[in-house]
Amino acid sequence: MKIKQLAMTFLAAAALTGAAHAQQFFRIGTGGTAGTYYPVGGMIANAVTQPGKIIVTAQAANGSLANVNGIAGGAIESGFSQSDVATWAYNGTGPYTGKPKVGDLRMIANLYPESIHLVVKKGSGIKTVADLKGKRVALDEPGSGTLINARMVLAAYGVQESDIKAEFIKPNQAGDKLKDGALDAFFFVGGAPAGAIAELASSGAGIELVALGGAQADGLRMANPYFAVDTIAANTYKDVPAVQTLAVGAQWVTSAKADTDTVYQITKALFSDATQKTLAAGHAKGAFITKENAVKGVGIPFHPGAEKFYKEVGVLK
Repeated sequence: MKIKQLAMTFLAAAALTGAAHAQQFFRIGTGGTAGTYYPVGGMIANAVTQPGKIIVTAQAANGSLANVNGIAGGAIESGFSQSDVATWAYNGTGPYTGKPKVGDLRMIANLYPESIHLVVKKGSGIKTVADLKGKRVALDEPGSGTLINARMVLAAYGVQESDIKAEFIKPNQAGDKLKDGALDAFFFVGGAPAGAIAELASSGAGIELVALGGAQADGLRMANPYFAVDTIAANTYKDVPAVQTLAVGAQWVTSAKADTDTVYQITKALFSDATQKTLAAGHAKGAFITKENAVKGVGIPFHPGAEKFYKEVGVLK
């Protein structure tokens, strides 16, 4: 009898352990709540969660650098990153020069283009990046990809950080200050439409987007091939005409240590018909998240789980 009870206890414990082991938790580090990473991350998390097996959650964060560093430190399983930041981290270049490479960084999917927005108040007289000299300009928070790109854009157009009155605040705070006349311009890199900018444009404050074109933008693209020519379409933001700018890819990245089957199941769920319909209907950038786009502009190795899926569907050889 005792042997039978012991056997049953052992089997019950094994079943519980197996159940606990079967359910995987997978966090996605996104960005601030007023940007594009956060709502898109929430949509993806809800769509790819498989109750009882894989629970995916999206959490607000400071953006690309913070997410990559969180993955490297084991604080989160995955996160969204600009393509440039992911490539720099993996290769130990850019802001990672002289720091340890994030050699375990792996790709789940390239998602959608992130446009560089340079937002100014309507009638401000700021028509080019060079006009920012002497002005109050928000460059976003430390840890964001926006801050790095803003500094690159300023440098390309011959504007030093010491030439402006720089502020390091989130885009929703920058929008409030611009509306109140306490700020002249702010940068934001993210999928259009971005919540903070759409809200500002709809509030009656009146905004303009400064174009990023000409020889300076061409020079930036030649030196940094992850930049692409981009256009923010007319009326993406209320009463704002079409404007040419630059874009980088938004990418979902993880660690090589992430479980292969978990990443495979998440990737497969991301490109199911149901998820694809949800994403296309849920956000303007959702329609860009396709298995064909997922393998474009990738500067780091794929996670084996994601790679397995892309090979199965024929978008990777």
